[in-house]
Amino acid sequence: MQGVNIAVVGATGLVGTVFLSILEERHFPARSLKLFASARSAGKRVPVGDRTYVVEEVTGAESFRGMDIVFISADTGVSKRLAPLAVQAGAVVIDDSSAFRMEPDVPLVVPEVNAADLRGHRGIIAIPNCSTTPLVMVLHALRQAAAIERVVAATYQSVSGTGRAAVEELMEQSRAALEGRDIAPKAYLHPIAFNVLPQIDDFLENGYTKEEWKMVTETRKILHLPDLALSATCVRVPVKVCHSEAVQVELSKPVSPEEARALLAKMPGVRVLDEPERNEYPMPRLLAGTDNVYVGRIRKDASHPRGLAMWVVADNLRKGAALNAIQIAEELIKQGAFQAKSASTGSARAV
Repeated sequence: MQGVNIAVVGATGLVGTVFLSILEERHFPARSLKLFASARSAGKRVPVGDRTYVVEEVTGAESFRGMDIVFISADTGVSKRLAPLAVQAGAVVIDDSSAFRMEPDVPLVVPEVNAADLRGHRGIIAIPNCSTTPLVMVLHALRQAAAIERVVAATYQSVSGTGRAAVEELMEQSRAALEGRDIAPKAYLHPIAFNVLPQIDDFLENGYTKEEWKMVTETRKILHLPDLALSATCVRVPVKVCHSEAVQVELSKPVSPEEARALLAKMPGVRVLDEPERNEYPMPRLLAGTDNVYVGRIRKDASHPRGLAMWVVADNLRKGAALNAIQIAEELIKQGAFQAKSASTGSARAV
């Protein structure tokens, strides 16, 4: 197969921009490429590799005609509107929103964990929330030694998870705070500079936020553990890129920190960075722009005889979103999901 035809919806956003750079880095076999965004971004020229593409606005199913894969990184409403149009046009949709994640017939996939679930797709494949992905990769490695019985996670999530405007707001508020000025928050309900916000998304009746409940339900679905006991507290922190997580895991039998390190070191896409005697452990400042999930501070949980505690960091724009989508596409190609389409579809609007 010479390549596949790809469309990217949300190409000018943070995740879309990273997606395009990773396509180039991994030499993804894209025969043609179409870029879409909102009306305000239509007409922009975006360089990808040695070519420049003109961003378009989706006009209907015809916009996706001839595409093999449509990657969507937009809000839930946009995904719900456009994903069916792309499927109608004959494409496979890889969606980054929460629109379809919990639909029974939509695979929710982290390729290192449950790539086999891709075979059951009906045109739409969902990417997990960016805080769920590193967690399930760590849990999948550990359950090779013992069953997972309970998980407690606290996340420390960067502002890039909200989008470009939130990153700019963090920078502006930080400068203002250092100069003794106040800037009214827009991206969040409260100032984010020099602050932590223990609320991501709206609160539910059970007291959890939607973000926290996503981690619960998505982890259960991906790991095929519908009754897994899991509690999460999700916090927004003044960091540009990378989500961090403090994770406590209770297992069906004791697993030593040494055994856990060995299991995690074998897990594809996971790297152990755990040398506390040298003050070395995962940190966002160190790991932004990298592709792996990093684990450190691995230790016995002092509160439970079969428990482990650890610290996890991953780039939320890459493995948490764009990279995971590209790995799904690569897996689909490996599984022979596409037949070559006529090159006449071209790299539409390339200039």
